[in-house]
Amino acid sequence: MRLSHLILGGARSGKSRFAVAQLVSRSRVAFVATAQAGDRDMAQRIQRHRADRPPHWETIEEPLDLVGALDKLDGRADAVLIDCVTVWVANRLLRGDADEVILGQGAALAAFIGRRPWDVVLVSNEVGEGVHPETAQGLRFRDFLGLVNQRLAAACDQVTLMVAGLPLTIKAPVATGASRSDVAQQAP
Repeated sequence: MRLSHLILGGARSGKSRFAVAQLVSRSRVAFVATAQAGDRDMAQRIQRHRADRPPHWETIEEPLDLVGALDKLDGRADAVLIDCVTVWVANRLLRGDADEVILGQGAALAAFIGRRPWDVVLVSNEVGEGVHPETAQGLRFRDFLGLVNQRLAAACDQVTLMVAGLPLTIKAPVATGASRSDVAQQAP
């Protein structure tokens, strides 16, 4: 059975490290990176993330067309790690994508999760518990990431919240023999 796993957490909560640990023993893993080295800090962060994952993993850098990049992975991997949804949503906002386009892409990613041919682990920030953004753009980002995260959480078999480096299970895979209708539905 293929597994989909969404890992959420705040900044420096250990979510990326935990995500890599979920797949470290796998041999054919594709790591889909959404970040771009726009400044020195981000370049250093990208370098640290590269050093933390096995060197034999294939890295695909895709800041915008996440579903398109995933479509091209058929047969190339047994598992995929997407790090991270937060940066992907930010990239689309900064590019000027319309609200309905961003939400449509989030829905397309959730739909893709349901038909994927391999295990998938997604990393995203939980931004709804932080400081209330002061700018309209900050509020828009928080709201859209929250909506995308909700769709992904509903589509994934498992959801983990990272707090201070510790994983908290929010949603566990449905036991064999049970149906999705037997499990309380997540908000879309």
